[in-house]
Amino acid sequence: MSVIVGRSRIATKYGIVAASQPLAAQAGVRILERGGNAVDAAIATNAVMGLVEPQSNGIGGDLFATVYEAKTGALHGLNACGWAPAGLTPALLKAQGHTSMPQAGIHTVTVPGAVAGWDALRAKLGSLAFADLLAPAIGYADEGFPVSDVIAAHWEGLTNKLACEPSAEDLYLPDGRAPRPGEMFRNPELAASLRRIAAHGRDGFYDGPIAEAILAISAAKGGTMTAADLRELEIEWVDPISTTYRGWTVYELPPNTQGIAALMMLNLMEQFPLGE
Repeated sequence: MSVIVGRSRIATKYGIVAASQPLAAQAGVRILERGGNAVDAAIATNAVMGLVEPQSNGIGGDLFATVYEAKTGALHGLNACGWAPAGLTPALLKAQGHTSMPQAGIHTVTVPGAVAGWDALRAKLGSLAFADLLAPAIGYADEGFPVSDVIAAHWEGLTNKLACEPSAEDLYLPDGRAPRPGEMFRNPELAASLRRIAAHGRDGFYDGPIAEAILAISAAKGGTMTAADLRELEIEWVDPISTTYRGWTVYELPPNTQGIAALMMLNLMEQFPLGE
C-alpha cells in the first residue's frame, strides 16, 4: 500500500493561479472559468488579496506587473507606482524639522497606484468588465471570510498600531482585538469602495467620495495631498530589463522598482558553483 502525504494539487483545465491565499487564487480561477484571460484573473486575485491579507495588500497601495502576451510574443511592463503629493517638497519637510525623509506618518503616503494599474491592465490586455473582476472580492467583503492562521498572527502583531487610529481600530479590531484563526471577518466599507470602482472604473477611486475621504484624512494628519494629485496620476508602461542566468533569460521591471537588484544578485550567484 502506498501513502501520499502533503498537499494535493489543485488543477483546472483553464490555467494556473498562484496566490498566498486560497480564496484569492480561487477568485482568479473563477474568472478563467468565465472566459477571462490571465490579466483578468490577476486583477480579480489581487482584489481579493487586498481583503484577506490586509496588512500587505490593498487599493491604498501600488501595482507592478510583467505580462507576456503569448499570441504576439510581446512582453509588457507596468509601473503603477503612485507619486508623492506635489506639495510635499524638501523645503516643507525641512521647515517641519525633518533632516531626512520620514519613515512613518502622513508624509510617507503617496497617491495609491493600484486601481490605476488595474484600469490600465484591463483596458490594454484584459477582456472582462470591472464588475466581473471585482465581484469575488465584493462578495467576500460583504459576506465575510474565515481569517487564516498566518494572517491572524500578523494581524495580532499590528494591534498596537491599529489601535492608534480610530477608524482602523473600529474596522480591524472588532471587539477590541484582532480576529483569531478561523473567525469570520467582514469589510463592508471595502465592499462599498469596490462597488464604486466596479461601476465607475478608475474615476470611482480618484474622484468622488473615495477621493474625498482620502483627502480628508490626509488634511487631518497634516498632509499635502490634493484632488489634483489624485486625479492627474499617470502610470507608466515600461520596457522590462533582463539578464541571463545559467541559460535562462530573466526579466524584471526597471527602477524605481527593486527589479534591478534581483538581476544583479543573479549575476553574482552565477559565478558560484551551486551544483556543488
